Amino acid sequence: MKKLTIAAALGAATMLATSPANAAEAGTIQVKLMATGVLPDGKIDKVNINAVGLPAGTDTKANDNVVPTLAIDYYVTPSVSVETICCFTQHHVTGTGAIAGADVAQHVLILPATLTLKYHLDAGPIKPYVGVGPSIFFYFDEKPGATAKALGAATLKMDNKVGVALQAGFDMPVGEKMGISLDAKKYFMKTTTHFYTAGGVEALSTTHKLDPWVLSGGVYFNF
Repeated sequence: MKKLTIAAALGAATMLATSPANAAEAGTIQVKLMATGVLPDGKIDKVNINAVGLPAGTDTKANDNVVPTLAIDYYVTPSVSVETICCFTQHHVTGTGAIAGADVAQHVLILPATLTLKYHLDAGPIKPYVGVGPSIFFYFDEKPGATAKALGAATLKMDNKVGVALQAGFDMPVGEKMGISLDAKKYFMKTTTHFYTAGGVEALSTTHKLDPWVLSGGVYFNF
C-alpha cells in the first residue's frame, strides 16, 4: 500500500507542473474519497479487575486494517476549514507477552467520529495543512475471543471514550475542481474493556491505549 501511495503522489506531482493551483474559497465544500490504513496499538495500560488470574507480563495487540473512508471539509476561509470523516473499521485483539497468541476479542467494530479544525498553507501547487480536534470512538458488536470464552467470558463491552486527533497532510490540485490528497492522523485514545460471565459477573476489566495512526490517500472534489 505504501508503494502504491508514493507512486500516486509522484505521478500527481508530475501533472502539477502544468496544472493551475486551485485554492479553495470560503464556503467551498471539499469531498474526499480515500483508502485508509488504520494502525492501532492496543497495549494494556491498566488492569482494573482480574478475577481470571492474568499472569504478570500480559499484554495485547490490535490488528491493522484498510478501509474506504469519506471525508467532508468545509472552508470557513481560504486558510481555515473544518473536517469530519466517516468510516467503520473492524479489528480483533490477540495476546502478547505472557499470553502470546491468545484470542482475546473478535469483531470489534469501531466508528471513529472525528472533527478537526485545519489550517491550510499556500505552497504553490501543493497545499499542505495541519489540524487538531476531538474524537470519540464508538464500539459495536464486540465479542470475546476463543481464549476469553474458554476462561468463562460470555460477553464483552468496550467503553466509548473521548480523545484527541492531530492531523497533517496536503492536497495536490490536478484540475479546477479536483485533486489528490494524502492525510495522516495520530489519535490519542483509550478504552476500557469489560468481560462478563454468563451470570453477569465482571471477571476481567482492562484499560487499553489504542493511539492509532490513520493514514489515507485518495481524491477530492470541490463544490
